Amino acid sequence: DHRDLHSFPTRRSSDLFIAVAAGAWPVAKSLTRRLQALRKGVEVFGAGQLQHRVAVEGRDEVAALANSFNDAAQRIEDLVTSNRSLLANASHELRSPLARLKMAVSIMADMPPERAAQLKDEIHQDIAELDALVEEVLLASRLDATTDLSKQPVDLLGMLTEEASRVGAELDITADAAKSVQPYLGDERLLRRAVRNLLENAKRYGGQDPCIVAGLVDDPRGVSISISDAGPGVPYDQRERIFEPFYRMPGHAEHAGGVGLGLSLVRQIARRHGGDVVCDAPPSGGGRFTIRLPR
Repeated sequence: DHRDLHSFPTRRSSDLFIAVAAGAWPVAKSLTRRLQALRKGVEVFGAGQLQHRVAVEGRDEVAALANSFNDAAQRIEDLVTSNRSLLANASHELRSPLARLKMAVSIMADMPPERAAQLKDEIHQDIAELDALVEEVLLASRLDATTDLSKQPVDLLGMLTEEASRVGAELDITADAAKSVQPYLGDERLLRRAVRNLLENAKRYGGQDPCIVAGLVDDPRGVSISISDAGPGVPYDQRERIFEPFYRMPGHAEHAGGVGLGLSLVRQIARRHGGDVVCDAPPSGGGRFTIRLPR
């Protein structure tokens, strides 16, 4: 029958289409299910459940998209958690200077001139403390939210010399080392802030007559900036905790000033440059902080 012969290719095409459709249906169904799950996960996260993550199945584009979402969600959760903690701690730290200011203002008018002048000085100190706290909280927030740095060649030796002279610190740099120091590619404003924080920390906790020594080592592996003092040093079990925001060593830190963010900012700045900061004790005693920056 000629009609049967002519219809054979058509039936064959139809059978092939049905076979392909039948084989593709499970794949399409699985893909649709995974996309719907991803969409639902995004909606749950957007509703405020920042700890929610989506399941990652397979190794295709949908799995890559799910991985990207989970990574972004983790970064957002970390940022929000960090900011909440920073705000809570900052609110706590604000209470003391604000309470002192309120009391000083309320009794200042009834004080004799000598006591009024003393209260005025205390008010200025409290205002300076509040100003330092707000400035460091804002900087910590910016560092948490920023991934890119404005990198320019930085003269670390010149910067360290300038900052050391502000607090009367000695420089421990040999002539050969000074000649070999090369400009470092980084954010000068942040690096200067890190060095200044360490120097101010050494001045604050270095004892009655602090002997502060600033050192710089530059080699192919990287750059190390060290700040040492002759104070009591930091106990071994506290050498990591002191880098936590608002943490203060028990016993004396509460009476020495500062807002508890200085060392935390140093670590943030060092890590933004791909390095870190460590605390140890030099052989001569005292305390030492070292910023290590990779080339």
